[in-house]
Amino acid sequence: MSDFEDDFMVEDEEEDFGFDYEESGGEDDEDTHVDLENKYYSAKGLKEDSPKAALKEFRAVVDAETDKGDWGFKALKQIVKLSFKLGDYPSASHMLTPLTLSHYKEMLTYTRSAVTRNYSEKSINNILDFVSGSQDMVFLEDFYSITLADLEESKNDASPARLWVKTNLKLAKLWLDRREYGRMTKITRQLHLSCQNDDGTDDQRKGTLLLEIFALEIQMYTETKNNKKLKSVYQQCLNVKSAISHPRIMGVIRECGGKMHMGEAEWEKSQTDFFEAFKSYDEAGSPQRIQCLKYLVLANMLAESQINPFDSQETKPYKNDPQIVAMTNLVNAFQRKEITEFERILKTNRATIMDDAFIRTYIDGVLKSIRMQVLVKLLKPYTRMELAFISKQLNVPTTEVEDLLVNLILDNRIAGKIDQINQRIELDQESSNNQYAAMQKWSTNAQSLYRSIVNRVQN
Repeated sequence: MSDFEDDFMVEDEEEDFGFDYEESGGEDDEDTHVDLENKYYSAKGLKEDSPKAALKEFRAVVDAETDKGDWGFKALKQIVKLSFKLGDYPSASHMLTPLTLSHYKEMLTYTRSAVTRNYSEKSINNILDFVSGSQDMVFLEDFYSITLADLEESKNDASPARLWVKTNLKLAKLWLDRREYGRMTKITRQLHLSCQNDDGTDDQRKGTLLLEIFALEIQMYTETKNNKKLKSVYQQCLNVKSAISHPRIMGVIRECGGKMHMGEAEWEKSQTDFFEAFKSYDEAGSPQRIQCLKYLVLANMLAESQINPFDSQETKPYKNDPQIVAMTNLVNAFQRKEITEFERILKTNRATIMDDAFIRTYIDGVLKSIRMQVLVKLLKPYTRMELAFISKQLNVPTTEVEDLLVNLILDNRIAGKIDQINQRIELDQESSNNQYAAMQKWSTNAQSLYRSIVNRVQN
């Protein structure tokens, strides 16, 4: 929210447009109001060039009000934001005076009577969003705790439930980031209770909030590798129908779903989820879209798909993105079955590709996949082949060649047997050729179907 919007928020709750001339303070009150307004805007004029001077002027506005009022509240909002921007926010657990927190506490005292509930809620929401970018987790914990304590204290004054929900969501996210899952779970349980009907079922009218809660839980179960709970929450997410959620929330849910499917070796399902996650992050303008696109490429290769993930309308603009170009080259080498080029790209782009723990977990599977594809192609014209020759072609030890051959035989991708005494593979040529031809036909049909669908969508 801009300063202009902040200053002119509509106080649309309990607004009184009546006039009571007998209680009017006359010209003196009007002059005081104009003076405070002038002081406030004069202080705002100093914000960019002289923030410390602006702080003093805003403080003067607060001190000039004999009774707590609107201009003092506006000035305190500016003081909180300015002190935060100046880095004046050591947490309450530190020895230094936590000025930002102190100013914020003072501002909260104005919400009882100086301004309307609706206006105060919007203002607090605005400040919560403003400070949420802090990297000081202890400060954020103190900030959210102060807000919740104030809401608890004023609950008899019909304190807005929306603000309680939003603050708890932010605090739960903080515990998630700090991996304090017990504290996070305690909050999500409270939030979940607020979304239930009297019979204990989820109130689908609160679908948007439910998805936000599920998004937190699904991240926790992904990080803790609790697959049973992960699958349960993922299914609950898909069952929420009446929700208008932020695309970033759907991005989180779909990304975690993709990782879940990867863990179960369901490569096609993971491709679908990662693609949906990418689209949601892209819509939200989240930088996580790039990472999700890398995961999509990874799933694509593990599925041994011959469909380039960068052929779609949504992903094509990112094909030459500096952060993604290594993955683009990787998938091209994979689809051409150029194993030497594939390994070279991996080696020269370790920071871009291998620094991600999730990609690192599955990259050995991708290497195994491309080696098996190259091996099938290598064996096609022959009835027998020495393991030492295959080892040289794939640049792997003969023990690994044996493992690859065993996998191919068990998967019915080649027909033959390994002669361990003579260290060679003997193939049933006719059967192998039939299997190879069937695989080629399937690949061609899949590509043809994909192109047909893309053409229909684009036309």
